[in-house]
Amino acid sequence: MPESPPLPVAVIGAGPVGLAAAAHLVARGIEPLVFEAGDRPGATVRDWAHVRVFSPWAFNIDPIAADLLEAEGWVAPPAEAYPTGDELVERYLEPLSGLPRLQRRIRYGSRVTAVTRVGIDKLKDVGRDEAPFEVIVERDGREQRVLARAVIDASGTWTKPNPLGAGGVPAAGERAAADRIAYRIPDVLGRDRERYAGTRVMVAGTGHSALNVLVDLVELRKDAPDTEIVWAVIDCPGAYVVGAEGRGQWLPRKTAGLAAASPSVAGRTS
Repeated sequence: MPESPPLPVAVIGAGPVGLAAAAHLVARGIEPLVFEAGDRPGATVRDWAHVRVFSPWAFNIDPIAADLLEAEGWVAPPAEAYPTGDELVERYLEPLSGLPRLQRRIRYGSRVTAVTRVGIDKLKDVGRDEAPFEVIVERDGREQRVLARAVIDASGTWTKPNPLGAGGVPAAGERAAADRIAYRIPDVLGRDRERYAGTRVMVAGTGHSALNVLVDLVELRKDAPDTEIVWAVIDCPGAYVVGAEGRGQWLPRKTAGLAAASPSVAGRTS
């Protein structure tokens, strides 16, 4: 009897990490099988297409993926330029997913709901290391079960944002006000403009997402001066503040608990 071909490696997600993983597998002669819940590559990246990332192209393109692309005539974007999410998809993820060596291995509209080991349950653990993985996938309203020799989870955290409360739990009243909270980076200057213009907006956090929103809100206020901005941060030794002109500086935060700042005036704290 001829030997069965080796099982593929299942990759969950066709975003930057998932497609890079698939490229590495192909380059090593290993069969990948990519499951993407969206109908196109980079589905979650498209949700923040308007945002410019904080690292240049040189840090956003996987070298193995670049080798595969360049073999097909692809020209890399300028290494030191900073792409938006839209540019990341258009100039990198779409060409990568369209490569013949990857395209036939991607399953769109396929949401992975569970991963287990064949024949292993809560009471049986013998042979777990040798048992193949079983990937449960929902596609076109039907459940499929696919065997794999390994699983790479590159689904990301975009669909599972952190709550506002401490300890990984929602803050008091957060669930009740869920329809008034945006957990990601809204397009303040574009499709979400009407929601924020002329209102009182609180931005919570000191990360890249918060700073992007703050800068956009300051820009929005130029045309909608009634827009009021409150910046809420948990007390920390320092916080990176971006002012109205986009300049940054480190400021000590000596207040306990929650501090608030208006991003329109760099250095103002309370």
